[in-house]
Amino acid sequence: MASKLKEEEGRGAKQGAGLPLVAIVGRPNVGKSTLFNRLVGERRSIVGDEPGITRDRIYGEAEWAGRRFSLVDTGGIVPDETAVIPSNIFRQAGFAINEAAAIVWVVDARAGATPLDEELARLLRSTGKTVFVAANKVDAAKLEAEAAEFHRFGFEDVMPVSAEIGDGVAELLDALVEHLP
Repeated sequence: MASKLKEEEGRGAKQGAGLPLVAIVGRPNVGKSTLFNRLVGERRSIVGDEPGITRDRIYGEAEWAGRRFSLVDTGGIVPDETAVIPSNIFRQAGFAINEAAAIVWVVDARAGATPLDEELARLLRSTGKTVFVAANKVDAAKLEAEAAEFHRFGFEDVMPVSAEIGDGVAELLDALVEHLP
């Protein structure tokens, strides 16, 4: 069993070998797969309104400002869930976080911060990795105001974005590639 887990954990290292890896994480239905698809430039991850559509890690590559990097889309993280499927999603997300050079934590700016977001913030802080908060689902006219409450989690980079239409994604990518090894 341990060798299977090690093999599964290292699976992402083969994808985009030599490129820095960025993990896209967050709770269910915040727009992780929509952001992933926008960054890789094609529809690689299935997108829908039902939670739990993405269950495994999905890898792709992107380029911004002359820098190539790998991305991994993960299922929605529910750390305290005891059901088999959500616990497997949590395990898969954990593998992605461990492999990543940086993390993009996608939150739902429209819904606001939730207790699950607070739990995820603690988990992500404990990794010691650079975390970019993508406050998604924002209205262009209210970008900063809708993202502001996520500063309370203590991450330096809170970026208002709309993964669906692309607002704020360039700024997120600028900050991200600046911090990649």
